[in-house]
Amino acid sequence: MSIQPSRPTPARPGPDRQPGQPGESTAGHDPDFGRGASSQRGSWRRGRWVVLALCLICAAPLLASYFTYYVVKPRGGSTNYGTLIEPQRPIPATLTATDENGRSVALASLRGVWLLVMENGSLCDDACARKLYFMRQVRATQGGERQRITMVWLRRDAAGVDAKILAAYPDTRRLVADPAALDAWLPAEAGTQATDHIYLVDPNGNLMMRFPKDPDPSRIKNDVTKLLKWSSIG
Repeated sequence: MSIQPSRPTPARPGPDRQPGQPGESTAGHDPDFGRGASSQRGSWRRGRWVVLALCLICAAPLLASYFTYYVVKPRGGSTNYGTLIEPQRPIPATLTATDENGRSVALASLRGVWLLVMENGSLCDDACARKLYFMRQVRATQGGERQRITMVWLRRDAAGVDAKILAAYPDTRRLVADPAALDAWLPAEAGTQATDHIYLVDPNGNLMMRFPKDPDPSRIKNDVTKLLKWSSIG
């Protein structure tokens, strides 16, 4: 009788191994596998959005003020009384003036605050005095925000100024500048001249608004209040 070689007995099926038991990879079973990398990517994306959101929040006031005045441009029920100067006219780099002490001043050096600007001769008539008064009142009614505004009287000549005017408006900068240079920078409304108007210059040094001849100071005040409210510069 021949002896057949014995065959190996098949292994009996045993209980399924659980992930993590010796001898078996956990890569296909561990729900946390690879989660660290995706978590880092998610954190990086969230951080980027947070930075972007903070930048938008900081820029929002200035963007809102310029959007209102330069994009919306409401008509009829307009929120702005003054006429927008378009395109904006930066203070010319070559425009210089002489201050009360005889020192040369580059007008562009006044940037950094809002400027209420008027142009007149040193012999200040009634119309000139009214503009000085209106500028002072507009600034005074801004309360704690008034420090963001500087009043500037650009004089067309170096003649003496009446003592009463000097006493009434000590906070107004008085600068003597070349009339031709001033007229080239300050546009007048049709049928008027630059000496008829009050102008507004933003803290970046851009001439942005002109108020009409014989203006309503309460409406100038409203324009200025809105710009100060929505702008974080100056």
